[in-house]
Amino acid sequence: MQKEDQKELFNRLNTIKREVTALKTELNQTDDKKESWFKKKEEIGSEIREIIKKIKEDKEKRNSLTKKVKEDKERRGKLNKEAQDKISELKELSEEKRKISRKFDIKDDPSKIKEQIEKLEFKIETEGLSFEKEKQLMVVIKDLKKKCKEAEKISNVWSKIHEKSKGIDEKKKEAEETHRSIQKTAQESQKQHEDMISLSKEVDELKSKEEEAFKKFIEFKTKFNETNDKLKSKLAELNEIRAQVDKFVKSNKQKKEHKEQEILKNKEQDVEEKIKKRQKLTTEDLLVFQKIEKK
Repeated sequence: MQKEDQKELFNRLNTIKREVTALKTELNQTDDKKESWFKKKEEIGSEIREIIKKIKEDKEKRNSLTKKVKEDKERRGKLNKEAQDKISELKELSEEKRKISRKFDIKDDPSKIKEQIEKLEFKIETEGLSFEKEKQLMVVIKDLKKKCKEAEKISNVWSKIHEKSKGIDEKKKEAEETHRSIQKTAQESQKQHEDMISLSKEVDELKSKEEEAFKKFIEFKTKFNETNDKLKSKLAELNEIRAQVDKFVKSNKQKKEHKEQEILKNKEQDVEEKIKKRQKLTTEDLLVFQKIEKK
C-alpha cells in the first residue's frame, strides 16, 4: 500500500469516527424527544379519560334529574286535575247551596250562626248582666237558634263546600310546591347539561393536542429509526476500515520485525567477524554479542 493510500485510509477512519459520534449524539437527542412526546401523549390521554369519566357521572346525574322533573310534572298535572275536579264539584255544591238558600231564604252559614249563639251564651254565663240585658240576649239567641234550625237544611252542603275548599287549597299548595321543585330540579339538570357540553369541548381540544403529540412522536420515531439505520451503516463501514487499518498495521509490524531481524543478523555477522579478527568491540557490539550468547 502506498503512502498516499495509507494517509487516505487513516483520514477516512477519523472522518467516520466523527460521523459515528455525531450520529450517536443525534440518535440520543431524537430518542429523548420521541419519549418526551410519547409521555405527553399519555398524560393527555389520561386527562381525557378522567374528563370522560366526569362526563359520564354528570350524564347520570342529569338523566336522574330529568327523570325527576318528568315525574314531578306528572304529579303536578295530577294535582292540578284533582284541584280542577274539586273546583267543578265545588261549583256544583255552590249551585246546590244557592238553590236551597233561595228556596228557604237562608243567607248565613250554620256554623257561623252556632258560633254566635255560643258566644252569647258564654257572655250570659260569665258576665254579670242585668235582667233586662240578659232578656234581650235570650231573645237574640232564640232568633239565632231559629235561623240555625232553618240553616241546618243546607248544613251538609256547607260542610261539603268547606271540605272541598280546604281540599282545593291543599291540592293547589301541593301543586305549587311541586312546581317550585320542578323549577329547581330543571335548573340543576340544565347546569349538569351545560357542564357536560363544556367538558365535551375540553375533551375535543385535548384530543386535538393528543393527536398532535402522537404525530410528533411518530415523526421523531421515524427520524430515530432513520438515524439508527445510518448509524448501523456507518458502524459497519467503520468496522470494515478498522479491519483494513489493522491489516495494514499488522503488515507494517511484520515488515518492521523482519527488517530488524535482518539488521540484527548483519550486526551479529559483523561482531563475529570482529571477534575472529580480534578487533575491538564497541558498546553496541557488546550488546549484540550478549544476544548471540543467549541464543
